[in-house]
Amino acid sequence: MSTVTLAAGQYTTTTISTAGFALGLALLATELWRWHKGGKGGGKGKGDDGGGAARDPKALIPLGFGMVCGILMIACPAGLLGTLAQFLRWGGNSVGDVAMKWLTGAPSQTLGTAATPRIDGYGAIVVAALAVTLWLLRKQIAKAVKGKWWKGVLIGCLLCVSTGTAALIAQQVVEGANGLGAWAINGIAKGEIA
Repeated sequence: MSTVTLAAGQYTTTTISTAGFALGLALLATELWRWHKGGKGGGKGKGDDGGGAARDPKALIPLGFGMVCGILMIACPAGLLGTLAQFLRWGGNSVGDVAMKWLTGAPSQTLGTAATPRIDGYGAIVVAALAVTLWLLRKQIAKAVKGKWWKGVLIGCLLCVSTGTAALIAQQVVEGANGLGAWAINGIAKGEIA
């Protein structure tokens, strides 16, 4: 296995607590359980929350897309999206800490200051286009889909700041956005085919 050394500027540093991480896991488990059971309706067709039939992969799209958006927000080192991601992490850490103290009596610990991959100039094109598109389409998206999407954003913001599997997924998402942006600029805008 080879080790790759990257420049410090390629990463954005942030902190998540064990309580915030636990909250993210709880939200993910809840959404996956609802999906498995078919929403609030108990697995018989459409549920009250628009979850669809039990185990229908299409019902996971808003949650997964929200998680990708949350990861991309964390990868923004500054700006409105980066600030919103910091606020969501702070809220998740705070709510998780209160829940952990009330339920277990133990305070949360810093999970670690993890470095998450950072979008580059090409990835910023993808994130900006995605944010503008979502803003323009916000009135056409159903409430249930928006709810699942926002839960996914929070889950993505809370879980991607780690050093385990969630960090590997986050790295793939960010590198994918950077690569997609480079392809768009070089292939579509400049007409360079490699």
